[in-house]
Amino acid sequence: MKPFMVVATFKPGTNMPDVMAVVPEEQARMAELQAEGRINGLYLATAARQTVFMESFGEDIDDVVAVVKTLPMAKWWDIDVFPLNPPAGS
Repeated sequence: MKPFMVVATFKPGTNMPDVMAVVPEEQARMAELQAEGRINGLYLATAARQTVFMESFGEDIDDVVAVVKTLPMAKWWDIDVFPLNPPAGS
């Protein structure tokens, strides 16, 4: 599988108390995806930026998006996916 960086931003008007209500479900699903080797790191930007960064693995962008959409919070996200390439000379 190939590495990708997922940038997820909360859609305007997202009700953050609704988001917080699914945190335990999100954490459980994230643990499953980490165990499957589909998501490695998860990084949260400040609350003001409302952005989530995930290092993910898949065959292509569509595969990665399909996996990310299995997360409970994904319904509130605009998702952008970037293929990761090693630095030149690596």
